[in-house]
Amino acid sequence: MDLKTLKNQFYSYFGEGGTVMAFASPGRVNLIGEHTDYNGGFVFPAAITLGTTIVARKRNDTIIRMRATDLDVLVEADLNTIDAYKDLPWGNYQLGVASELMKTGILVPGCDLLYHDTTPHGGGLSSSAAIEVASALCMYYLATGRMPDMRDMAVIGQRAENNYVGVNCGIMDQFASAMGKKDHAIFLDCKDLSFETVPLSLGSIRIVISNTNKKRSLVTSKYNERRAECEEALTDLRKVTPTLSHLGVLTPRDFAAFSGAIKNPVALKRAHHVVEECERVKQSVLALKNSDVSRFGQLMNESHASLRDLYEVTGPELDALTEAAQNENGCLGSRMTGAGFGGCTVSLVENENVEEFMKNVGEKYTKAIGYAPSFYVTDAGDGGRILTI
Repeated sequence: MDLKTLKNQFYSYFGEGGTVMAFASPGRVNLIGEHTDYNGGFVFPAAITLGTTIVARKRNDTIIRMRATDLDVLVEADLNTIDAYKDLPWGNYQLGVASELMKTGILVPGCDLLYHDTTPHGGGLSSSAAIEVASALCMYYLATGRMPDMRDMAVIGQRAENNYVGVNCGIMDQFASAMGKKDHAIFLDCKDLSFETVPLSLGSIRIVISNTNKKRSLVTSKYNERRAECEEALTDLRKVTPTLSHLGVLTPRDFAAFSGAIKNPVALKRAHHVVEECERVKQSVLALKNSDVSRFGQLMNESHASLRDLYEVTGPELDALTEAAQNENGCLGSRMTGAGFGGCTVSLVENENVEEFMKNVGEKYTKAIGYAPSFYVTDAGDGGRILTI
């Protein structure tokens, strides 16, 4: 839907007049580095060309009114009682952002907001982060009249999800949504938010996202349980290496030396994945810098195996998609992306094989699972931004 159509739809919902602005932020695909962000490790995401667009207008009161183009519902909330809306079925991510901005001293104004989302919800492409970062940018700008530091908006989005929505997520999704750069991926150290943008020099290789179409909620999944298991492993490790700050700072050699301190075998498996996955991220960045896309694909395959066997967050749908993809001609590598328990896979596929890849993988998945997947051929896009409307 183009901006002119969105603006007209905004007027049909909220009335004409006043200064109308538009803001956007993308979803993300994590190329490698899964469940490492909240462990202070490394990730390698890219913003995608699917995301959230907001058409907005400032009000002269403390009321926020919100609608979405795909939902026939109007949400109305008073900023004076912002904590009363945490259980909304839709709108709590946005109001969580408002709450966190106000905690920093930003005088968020009342506003009318129309949301248009192209990132599939519950698909593991971080539609929630797109909503959070776009909302943070929008509300900050309406309050101050200036562009914020987008790294700050990423942190606001994470805090909203942690404190208001109740998902104990890391920073990766919001950071990629805020800081994405066209044709680049982000090599991010999650313990201190230092980062490097790395050109995605893939040549004839395309990024193909495959959606299991199995919906899942991070709140009700075992996401928080996995995080608790990692914290248990960290607590045990600190008995033998007291200065250890995060699992993600351990090298494989360190882990081999200290892992005997982890008493719970399940926590041991989770920590093992984190350590090895962080090493794979570093190797992947090096491979891309050396234009070795084949090596990058191998590391993606290894990542999925670890997420399946050590972290146990894949399941039959993601495994079926990945197995089908890895056996296709022209596929250099494939893995689940996102939190798991459903959602999407990401594959590197030779451009000339993309159509056949989608056809064959779709048929194999449908036969194995009973319903069809969806496919998106995407490029790396830009992060949060103001649009001309």
